[in-house]
Amino acid sequence: MSSNPQIPESAITEKFLAGSGPGGQNVNKVATACQLRVDVFALGLAPDAYRRLKTLAGSKMTSAGELVILARSFRTQEANRADARARLNELIDAALVRPERRIKTKPSKAAKARRVDSKKARSSIKAGRGRVRGTD
Repeated sequence: MSSNPQIPESAITEKFLAGSGPGGQNVNKVATACQLRVDVFALGLAPDAYRRLKTLAGSKMTSAGELVILARSFRTQEANRADARARLNELIDAALVRPERRIKTKPSKAAKARRVDSKKARSSIKAGRGRVRGTD
């Protein structure tokens, strides 16, 4: 599914950290969590794709233009590295998809007339609910 341009290895920096959360001794002594940092400017994205990527990434994007992905779901470095790279590819693929332009539509004259007629009918029903006045 990877339709995005090839990501240059020079744009990617990997760092392995000790994971957090439950896991006991394995988490405490083995650095298996993978932190992937990608220089977004080195990807050579079009300006509109860069804007979409920035929106999609949200807080994962730093002010310096780096995308930070932390993968710590698995017990091995290799699995976490693969997970981080897969998430990076998904993010870039989503940013490269150009949204379809919305075509404005407007209701037909007949639809407008039906709407006005129904509003008038409803209005007359509600007007009939008022206080009854005596003819004295």
